[in-house]
Amino acid sequence: MATMHSHIERVLWSEDQISRRVSDLASQISADFLAESPPPVLVGVATGAFLFLADLVRKIDLPIAVDFVRAESYGSGTESNSAPTISFDLKVDVNGHHVILVEDIVDTGHTLSRVIAHLKSKGASSVSVCTFLDKPARRKVHFQLVGEGKYYRGFECPDYFVVGYGMDFAEMYRNLPYVGVLKPEHYK
Repeated sequence: MATMHSHIERVLWSEDQISRRVSDLASQISADFLAESPPPVLVGVATGAFLFLADLVRKIDLPIAVDFVRAESYGSGTESNSAPTISFDLKVDVNGHHVILVEDIVDTGHTLSRVIAHLKSKGASSVSVCTFLDKPARRKVHFQLVGEGKYYRGFECPDYFVVGYGMDFAEMYRNLPYVGVLKPEHYK
């Protein structure tokens, strides 16, 4: 039986590169939100952002609240269906708070746009986005941040189907410690 590593065509970002970039993002967020009151709420988009969120929050030097929202748009395919739904909602009250939405990847923009609107409807005073990967070549929707929201980006991703570091294909490969390009024969 082949290991999951043999399903990867090439590694785009190594574990060390990821760790350094997450530290940089956490430092930037810590500096940007140092004087904010109440403290920001970090909202991870489940399930892809769970590893990124865990690493990021451990490096942010601020009192923060953390929660998850689940927005589904892919199912088990490789193409977004462009009509994401919120299937799991927040338990933390974000009314009057600065929210930092933590995403694994911003692709078409449909999911991000839907979740930002959802957070705005819950009374967030601002919504910033911190995405691990940004894939602007696939953007179909230009989302708008809320209030004084900021956009933080780990890496710009070429238009490949990537897995690892929380990102999956059909719920597999999330546990890879790096981000790699999945060989087409494993998702076609």
